[in-house]
Amino acid sequence: MTDDLLAALGAASADRLPLDTLDEVPSGLPTVTREPAVPVGFRAGGAAVGIKRSGKPDLALVVSTGRLAAAAAVFTTNAFAAAPVKRSRANLAASMPSGGGRYGVARAVVSTSGSANAATGPSGDVDQATVCDAVARAVGCDPSHVLALSTGLIGTRLPVALVSAGVAELAERLPAGSIGMQDAARALMTTDARPKWATVRIALPRPDGTPAEVTIAGIAKGVGMIHPRMATMLAVILTDADAEPAALHAILRRVAARTWDQLTVDGDTSTNDTVFLLASGASGAADPEKGSPEERLLEAGVEAVARDLARQQAADGEGATTLIVCQATGGADDADARAAARAVVASSLVKAAVHGRDPNWGRIAAAVGAARLPDAAVLEAAGIQSAEARDRAGAPVRVVQERTRIAIAGTDVFAGIPLAFDADALRAAMDAPEVLIRIDLGLGDGRGEAFGCDLTEAYVVENSAYST
Repeated sequence: MTDDLLAALGAASADRLPLDTLDEVPSGLPTVTREPAVPVGFRAGGAAVGIKRSGKPDLALVVSTGRLAAAAAVFTTNAFAAAPVKRSRANLAASMPSGGGRYGVARAVVSTSGSANAATGPSGDVDQATVCDAVARAVGCDPSHVLALSTGLIGTRLPVALVSAGVAELAERLPAGSIGMQDAARALMTTDARPKWATVRIALPRPDGTPAEVTIAGIAKGVGMIHPRMATMLAVILTDADAEPAALHAILRRVAARTWDQLTVDGDTSTNDTVFLLASGASGAADPEKGSPEERLLEAGVEAVARDLARQQAADGEGATTLIVCQATGGADDADARAAARAVVASSLVKAAVHGRDPNWGRIAAAVGAARLPDAAVLEAAGIQSAEARDRAGAPVRVVQERTRIAIAGTDVFAGIPLAFDADALRAAMDAPEVLIRIDLGLGDGRGEAFGCDLTEAYVVENSAYST
């Protein structure tokens, strides 16, 4: 290709609207408040029971106080799935066999922090079952109605006696209101620097057509070993909306594909990744019909909470100083756009450049050019038909260099060919808590975004002695 033609293509690309004038991705989600609300029909709490040597909170409990809550989950695809993942799958399947371990009903969620209870063999499975039995006794339900989370060092056993005693005591004093959600969020934490919570409120109609306020609130942990496929770290989202378990799972899986599956801190997929979505139905709102505007609004509320939690997790990545957000437009479809965005935030070279405030856009271009689509299951969850998802899994993202544009922190740096820019001014713009990278593939209407963080010396220091 001649230099003249390259220049013409670059000029044509540059003549398109500047990247900072394009719509942000996504749009139209409800407003999030960062408060630890508790939807009607739930109580939550946290305590320190001695799993962590530091004495910090390490046990969390969430309980549905009325009927059994509709429950849905997405889990890690790691072959070394932890005992709580296996137990939760089994319990969901027992409560609703048609859900295949993906959805069912639940009375309680228990979380232990300080021991992952992963790669612990049959003894670890017994430990997890014993903890779930203790929760069932404490809250008065069948053990199959207890879901479990765990986080911490892989290969360590739970101190079952301490946890069981702690569960019995905590269940007796679960506070009403937001203080319990705060305590639960803190008890989820391991290397997190701060707790993470988010809340959305929407209006859905009651059976008689009058509006009911519906609350959707979530808590999450996770700042390292984060590169989800099919799920994320640990997160619990609660709502007092009414929904069938299967519909709840469909919502959660679509949302996860657009949010948590687009999150990466260090490229490592955990053994314990789990997200639960529970609905109490206590708001009085009617169960929305499939495909209705009401269901779409409920899904938008869940997505807004999930997206905000994912952003918080990325911003709090181990050793991180900067949240990296990549928004992609112009993809041949949404799957391509999402994969391109995730490749950018996953690149160690991009992470290092952001940490050094280095506007090295060539690293971004290289990441986009090497981007590949995710697993078939992720593609299918995002709405692609099974056969097509299998065919496209792992395929390269459709990219044409001459059509691709890149902007960093509001400055266009590439449009088919390199663009002139003030490097010193851009370095100054990158010296911020959040750096936005925008790419436009120029091939269609596909859109997506991804969340990551910079790679720092502190990440290496923290993880070099994690087990000691």
